[in-house]
Amino acid sequence: MTGIDTNVLVRYLTRDDPDPYRAAKTFLESSCTQENPGYVGEIVLCEVVWVLTGAYDVTKSEVVDVIDQLLRTRQLQIGHRDSVREALETYRRSDADFADCLLGALNEAASCGETVTFDRNAGELDGWKRLAS
Repeated sequence: MTGIDTNVLVRYLTRDDPDPYRAAKTFLESSCTQENPGYVGEIVLCEVVWVLTGAYDVTKSEVVDVIDQLLRTRQLQIGHRDSVREALETYRRSDADFADCLLGALNEAASCGETVTFDRNAGELDGWKRLAS
């Protein structure tokens, strides 16, 4: 298995730079198989969301579709796939950032009773507690 960095996925998804896109496409489509999938960690997913929404003005709905497609791609192994699925559903229906949704899901999977934050939107999520400042 080979780990995949954010910039490889972003080049593949956006196709905005021809040479890196071709290199990413060649690698992903020829080297990542069901038997030997590419590994996409949780940090990479957070960075992909951040880059797509911040630099490419991709809508939240489109981001949800991208992450959902990555989760369904058999040639990729997604770190903590079940927590990512849970986070994606929370992100879809809330105003919280994807990273906060994923943090909450990972903390829940790690048996945390709650996650504390100063973030207003994250503090509204189930399993979170907003601290007064």
